[in-house]
Amino acid sequence: MSKRTTVGIDIGTSQVRVVITELLHGSNRATPKILGIGAAESKGLRQGYIVDADDARRSLESAVAHAEKMSGMTIRSAYLSVGGVGLEEFKTKSEVVISRADAEVTSLDLSKAAEQSEQQLGKKILNRKVIHAIPTAYTIDGERVLGHPEGMKGTKLGVETLFVTILEQHLQDMIALVEDMGISVIDVMAAPLAASFVTLTKAQKMAGCVLVNIGAETVSLVVYEHNTPLSVTVFPLGSTDITNDIALGLKISLEDAERLKRGSLSGTAYSQKRLDDIMQARLSEMLELIEAHLVKIGSSGLLPAGILISGGGSGLPVTEDLARTILRLPSRKAQLTGAEGTKMRDSSWAVAYGLCIWGMSNEEESGFKNTLRSIWGKVRDLIMRFMP
Repeated sequence: MSKRTTVGIDIGTSQVRVVITELLHGSNRATPKILGIGAAESKGLRQGYIVDADDARRSLESAVAHAEKMSGMTIRSAYLSVGGVGLEEFKTKSEVVISRADAEVTSLDLSKAAEQSEQQLGKKILNRKVIHAIPTAYTIDGERVLGHPEGMKGTKLGVETLFVTILEQHLQDMIALVEDMGISVIDVMAAPLAASFVTLTKAQKMAGCVLVNIGAETVSLVVYEHNTPLSVTVFPLGSTDITNDIALGLKISLEDAERLKRGSLSGTAYSQKRLDDIMQARLSEMLELIEAHLVKIGSSGLLPAGILISGGGSGLPVTEDLARTILRLPSRKAQLTGAEGTKMRDSSWAVAYGLCIWGMSNEEESGFKNTLRSIWGKVRDLIMRFMP
């Protein structure tokens, strides 16, 4: 029975997290074994951008060292997440004439439709790199196709595509940070998508849901319907803003404000109602941005599996009820699946662990039919992961 290891690296604004997993070929394991994890306070980043490479490197070195010590192995290569306000989505619609005389849709038609979709981006992605190109819907002669259209017949093939992009300089900086440590970056994935692999079930993604991460300086989300990502976006505010609001509102230090926010500061004379009002005001702002986005993409109030909340902001006692009220959706805290019995006790590990799951799938199932684009412009065969 042979072994294979996969490593996921999540360089967030608050924490750097590294997960090392192992999959045994020929075993009946549904999920890989976790060999090692490492975390360190993230320094040198702001809203996902590297602003001090030396500080960021020291944070990464610390997290990598912890994971290597726990696993007893040296990391040589890894999958890397990218996030922050540099992430931006674009959507296109394209239509091509089916090429075969018998009107059967082939992989060539799908490739032509994909190329035409990317051409429509034009100068919109100046200074940006496409990291994912995900077909969200197909049509044949104007009729919606449920599933994959290859092998079906018609005159014209249409495709709606979600492009997830990142600022090219930001991407290069993140890759350089990792590779300067002697770790080869195999591929990259948008952080919200990586987290969705280990926090959302297929049933939730089929019914329709939104996974929201309330991070230190950003709020990110991915919306699913019919097991397909429909939207990936990031807003430039986070739980640090709540801490700042508490410090200003109660005239206390940032350290005390953070502890008060987390409920770890006892014996204070501060009114709980006043504290709740401050937190609710900022959380409401975040949730209203999410609601406005759901309205924009036509999903407001229409996601039966509701909103699942992860990140530091998910632990605040008022978050779930507030989300349920403002978004008019079922609301609950996201749970990390497949990591039972490990030290990964909450969804803050979702991105790094999700990268490992994705990496295992890439290597194990090379026959997937998919259009998740790698950072070097190659088209990976992963579309079946995002199709019903």
